[in-house]
Amino acid sequence: MNNHIGDTFDSFLAEQGILSECSEVALKRVLGWKLEQAMIEQGVTKAELAKRMNTSRTTVSRVLSGNTGVTIRTLSKAAEAANLNLTLGLTQRL
Repeated sequence: MNNHIGDTFDSFLAEQGILSECSEVALKRVLGWKLEQAMIEQGVTKAELAKRMNTSRTTVSRVLSGNTGVTIRTLSKAAEAANLNLTLGLTQRL
């Protein structure tokens, strides 16, 4: 007997109706982590990144934490300020 719900974790999340929300949170957290790693490599502080973005340290903290309220525009500005490219794409669901 299979005690597991769904075939994969994604199918479980979909069955619970939270796949899209969880995917968004995970994506923004990964982007925040990658941005933070680039900042460490470049020796850039939150204050310096905020200055480059013409925004506040609070906004930078929101980006780095993966806050779901952060817009694509803000992510793009943060990437640019850290000498990174933000690339978005769409793929067919399997």
